[in-house]
Amino acid sequence: MTRPDVTVVVAVYNTMPYLTECLNSLVKQSIGRDRLEIVAVDDGSTDDSGRELDRFAERYPGVVKVIHQANSGGPAAPSNRALEVATGRYVYFVGSDDRLGREALERMVKCADEHGSDVVVGKMVGTNGRYVHQALYQRNDPDVSLYDSALPFTLANTKLFRRDLVEQHKLRFPEDMPVGSDQPFTIEACVRARKISVLADYTYYYAVKRGDASNITYRADHLSRLRCTAQIMEHTARLIEAGPKRDAVLKRHFTWELAKLVQGDFPSLDRATRVEVCAGIAELADAYFTDALRDSMDVRRRVRIALAQRGAVDLLVRAIEDEAEHGAPPMLLEDGRAYLRYPGFRDPALGLPDRLFEVVGEAVPAQLADGTRLVSAAWEQDGDDMAVSLAVRVPVTGETGTATVRLADGALPKSADKPGGRRVPVGTELPPLAGGTSQEAAADGTGTVLLTRVPLPPIRARLGVRAYLDVAGSTYEIPVKTQGAPLPLARRWREKVPYRLSATADAKGRLVITTAPLWEPPPGASLRLRRVLSRVKRKLTR
Repeated sequence: MTRPDVTVVVAVYNTMPYLTECLNSLVKQSIGRDRLEIVAVDDGSTDDSGRELDRFAERYPGVVKVIHQANSGGPAAPSNRALEVATGRYVYFVGSDDRLGREALERMVKCADEHGSDVVVGKMVGTNGRYVHQALYQRNDPDVSLYDSALPFTLANTKLFRRDLVEQHKLRFPEDMPVGSDQPFTIEACVRARKISVLADYTYYYAVKRGDASNITYRADHLSRLRCTAQIMEHTARLIEAGPKRDAVLKRHFTWELAKLVQGDFPSLDRATRVEVCAGIAELADAYFTDALRDSMDVRRRVRIALAQRGAVDLLVRAIEDEAEHGAPPMLLEDGRAYLRYPGFRDPALGLPDRLFEVVGEAVPAQLADGTRLVSAAWEQDGDDMAVSLAVRVPVTGETGTATVRLADGALPKSADKPGGRRVPVGTELPPLAGGTSQEAAADGTGTVLLTRVPLPPIRARLGVRAYLDVAGSTYEIPVKTQGAPLPLARRWREKVPYRLSATADAKGRLVITTAPLWEPPPGASLRLRRVLSRVKRKLTR
């Protein structure tokens, strides 16, 4: 009998009706059934999964092989059982609720044969709201490294592995891990591989989130996830010596698995569990949380890991709850540096270094936007001279530098439509603000109020109110939200100028100043006037 090119391993437990679509995507692969072997292990299913597997085995004899066994509690044992009977040159693992693109196996086997790859990673996408990290799939790459790519953030076993590599190093899945059991296998395969290739030119794998979110990853509790993460990190440490390479892999576990343990649902845990979770994180942080790894992480995750490491459980709960209720904490600018004032900042009892709270090498518009809001707005009128006076609170204390408030023509730029606005390139010269901007400390000591007065000529315009803040060498453009602040009633120009102005909130709650004529001149009647007004408008909003 001819040896198949690839054995697809399917660990199955109660995945109907998704299982049918998964199996159909396998038997219809363009590689052809003569080059394909499917080994499906029914891990004690109590729904119709076992019968569905038998139906496919009967319909596709010699291609679909089915093994039934008692439930083991996770995908590791059935995957190991399948490896014992696999005969293909390559082995591929697929979740029994997921599916493959029709050309997936043919393309991956071809790539492995052409480049001598021991591991081939095909592009994965999520469906039904399933999150799949996409940074690795920017382009095809026949030779990527585990240590200087996004591969550590893509450690599922849903890859093509050369079976000689698997057997040479006796790679198997740890059967005492209810979640994450694929990571030790995948990490060791990538460490041992001579070449790892990435294919991003086709959707190879569709990861499905079940309608009832019953995927095993979503069901595990905090302590189970902590224990499994510890096993993964300890296994990694045995494979990779301390240094930048180990940091590159373990960064994933600090920023993903461990960070997820101290996110929004952490405060709802009972106190004993919170203490146990923090103790487990502390043990891992003491062993592996190097200065270089710490400095490579964003401030929010870095601070939460550090609070857990110090056993500051109550401060950690407060940090999570405060951020959920009020957004990111206020920012302190000091000696050209920016710090987010999370609980524990400069707390003498903890003695945490300022560096933990410092913003370095990361964009912060979202943090700034969380606390940037309108305090008050008022019209000032002297005959036909009209102006708007604005007080805008920004979540910054200390040296606010060139913080300004300006009116900008039209809607926000597309890039600024995302939460938090946008970053203006360093060195960009901002147009001068008519009336200037002054600043004073907010009454609560956690922010700064920017005060400005802007003249408004009678032109047709829709002007967004934006704050521009210098933070750690970058300038950020932040739309100002009203957040319930009272807006002045519409006002019209006095004398005989037929214009009026108003202050409103747009659909996203951002403050907009609108000026418009009370009546429109007949078409073509005032072309010259229109051109003059257009020039004035451009001059104002530059």
